Amino acid sequence: MKDNQIAGVLTPILAQFDLELEVVEVIPAGKRRLLRVVVDGEGPEGRGPLLDDIAAAAKACSLELDTSGVDGSAAYTLEVTSRGVSRPLELPRHWRRNVGRLVEVSTNAGESLTGRILDSTEEAVTLDVDGTPHEVPFAEVKKALVQVELNRPSSSESEDV
Repeated sequence: MKDNQIAGVLTPILAQFDLELEVVEVIPAGKRRLLRVVVDGEGPEGRGPLLDDIAAAAKACSLELDTSGVDGSAAYTLEVTSRGVSRPLELPRHWRRNVGRLVEVSTNAGESLTGRILDSTEEAVTLDVDGTPHEVPFAEVKKALVQVELNRPSSSESEDV
């Protein structure tokens, strides 16, 4: 199984469900392989794909993989998942889809910022850091992760920030 061949087969299938292929990982697991397919998409509110969309896409991907022969004769387990909060924010669309969320950003200059995403463009993100807006160009971001909040403010509260 080659990641780029699998991506070539799955990308048009996922597009039928308005999903984008983020990552294909083939992980050895004994005699089998785990084929992890990470997807993203706008979803109905522009905030990411719904679980039902991912489930339907997973079925279609499984059928296509079984008939395409790209998997060879190797046994595999297919896992289709969303990006989740543990994956770094890397592309402008990742930032846009997480407006209102708390993020920790490490910059190339060694600075660490924790703030709520107020807005993002194709070039930069605006964070609310302790009540002060900070614009951070994506070119200066070394790593950015969404922070898990157990008592996350409601969307109306975060819009007031």
